[in-house]
Amino acid sequence: MSDATLQVFPSDFPIKVMGRHDSDLRALTQAIIERNAGALAESRIRTRTSGDGNFLALTYMVHATSREQLDTIYRELTACKSVLMAL
Repeated sequence: MSDATLQVFPSDFPIKVMGRHDSDLRALTQAIIERNAGALAESRIRTRTSGDGNFLALTYMVHATSREQLDTIYRELTACKSVLMAL
């Protein structure tokens, strides 16, 4: 199998994060994203609460510059105890 990626860089790339609503999920994950991809305008962050209000889903639209950058972001997000899932 080839190491070639279908993703073209640089490009906008959505990163989805889910966790419990009662945690500091937004602050923790936004810090990780911005440390690796630069500051994000509020318009590039979408927030959605689950129907029962227990979970929070965040979508960050980042300007990805490399596969390595995305790998680093995902590693840090999945290491964060407040994150249940990162896609």
